[in-house]
Amino acid sequence: MDFFTPIVDDPYWFGQIAVANALSDVYAMGGTPITAMNLVAFPLKDMEISVLRQILQGGMDKLLEADVSLVGGHSIEDKELKYGLSVTGIIHPDKILSKKGFRPGDKLVLTKPLGTGIINTAIKGGLASDQIIEKVTRMMAHLNRKSAQVMQAFGAHACTDVTGFGLLGHLCEMVVESDYGVVLTTADIPVYPEAGEFAAMGLVPAGTYNNRKFREAFVTFDEAIDNVTRDILFDAQTSGGLLIMVDPADAVGLVQKLHAEGVEDAAIIGEVVEKPKERILVKAH
Repeated sequence: MDFFTPIVDDPYWFGQIAVANALSDVYAMGGTPITAMNLVAFPLKDMEISVLRQILQGGMDKLLEADVSLVGGHSIEDKELKYGLSVTGIIHPDKILSKKGFRPGDKLVLTKPLGTGIINTAIKGGLASDQIIEKVTRMMAHLNRKSAQVMQAFGAHACTDVTGFGLLGHLCEMVVESDYGVVLTTADIPVYPEAGEFAAMGLVPAGTYNNRKFREAFVTFDEAIDNVTRDILFDAQTSGGLLIMVDPADAVGLVQKLHAEGVEDAAIIGEVVEKPKERILVKAH
């Protein structure tokens, strides 16, 4: 189950993004979402009902794209608009992907660029161009369906989706209490160029600062890595990509297949190491 307040002004696109985000947890475990129920909180006295219709239409269109059946839902009147879904999926018990299960030498593959939290903050401040708003909106609404199908075909060892805890926060969930660590290379990590510009202006959401405060103790940065880059790596994402751990012999083929399937930003960003355990090392190159 996942729902949140609007992150874009367009109600139709908000509905699309909310659905893509809610389905992502099932995709991240290697599952296939089958049914969904709408969850709605709506300020009926302060907002036209046509807004809700557009949100629900956007959500319905995204569910149709994902071949997921809407089987009901629940709505309440609230002062703050919220929308999301409860999703049910299926998977063979022997094929469930968890946040563990990775091995030394495994490569890390990320399927969407980082920086949506920072850019959404700039959007709220009226500082983002129409071009970047459209670009980020469409990416947040992009289903992780193809990425999930491809990683299954290549026998991924572990996976998570990158959302509110940011790349480093979700990666910490994977490596803490495991027997291994991870090395990341910032030069290889896909990032929206505008995210760096906005972060340098101080347009960093509170969630990103909270992620950094909570998890920075598990991360060792090269001295050459500046604060802007660190903020981006901790940036709280909305409907982000999948973070996949796969055998090194399959990593290049996995990325090539993702590119062929339209997941154009997919990239190998690091690898699993035996030491130091339970830590993330972040290198510039």
